[in-house]
Amino acid sequence: MSGRVTGKVALITGAARGQGRAHAVALAAEGADVVALDICADIDSAPYPLATPADLAETVALVEQHDRRTLAITADVRDPAAVRAAVARTLAEFGRLDVVVAQAGIAPLGEDRGIQALLDAVDVDLLGAIATINAAVPHLGPGASVIATGSLTALRPRGGGNGGPGAVGYKYAKVALAQYVHELATVLAPQQIRVNCIHPTNVDTPMLQNSGMYRLFRPDLADPTREDAERAFPAMQAMPVPFVEVEDVSSAVVYLASDESRYVTGLQLRIDAGGYLKTAAFHP
Repeated sequence: MSGRVTGKVALITGAARGQGRAHAVALAAEGADVVALDICADIDSAPYPLATPADLAETVALVEQHDRRTLAITADVRDPAAVRAAVARTLAEFGRLDVVVAQAGIAPLGEDRGIQALLDAVDVDLLGAIATINAAVPHLGPGASVIATGSLTALRPRGGGNGGPGAVGYKYAKVALAQYVHELATVLAPQQIRVNCIHPTNVDTPMLQNSGMYRLFRPDLADPTREDAERAFPAMQAMPVPFVEVEDVSSAVVYLASDESRYVTGLQLRIDAGGYLKTAAFHP
């Protein structure tokens, strides 16, 4: 099957690399025009470098390989005015907006990151997603799709706290985002605008593959390597894998963006290799 989102315009935040880039390319491959938004700058509390302007340019080049139109926007989702301006540019360029993927996020985990890590996690992962969705919703029509990126963390019991204040902020942000999606889906259903949330486990991106995350997973080692950490990563999942790939998540994004899911809304979709099953009982 091809052309599953032909004629649609998709706005994706955090699109310069990682999951956001993969979603942009996957949607373009299925016929969508793409607006790729990213901050293209570091945030001090994040223990790893964020995307760069060169990363965003590479996303644009990858989208254009599929002969789709693209618009690159450098903006911070923590700034609602900047996000509204991005939506306005989208409408001016393409004349419509059909799909919103609120993907931008950070994981400022680690005991040494301080209280600012909690504040930044909430600002980016929750308020940034809400700012993106709020800016877009007034311009969406029947058949439109809003997709937010949550986390398996939102669906599991509270952890031991070794992730520091940033882990508290990250979990709160993802839990609150999941509830926001549920409530927004409820009120937008009569307009046939769908709102869903995807909850991945570990994904093989720079958010996972960095020294701060390695130390979090291997506190028994002073300076753990990627190889050391990948021995511990499978503890998150029921399936014996360290992580899922960006393409695994992008497949779900394409489905939720397409008319194949025209009656799917309010879904909390886990792409977690059974990670939820390890800690949660069945709930009818």
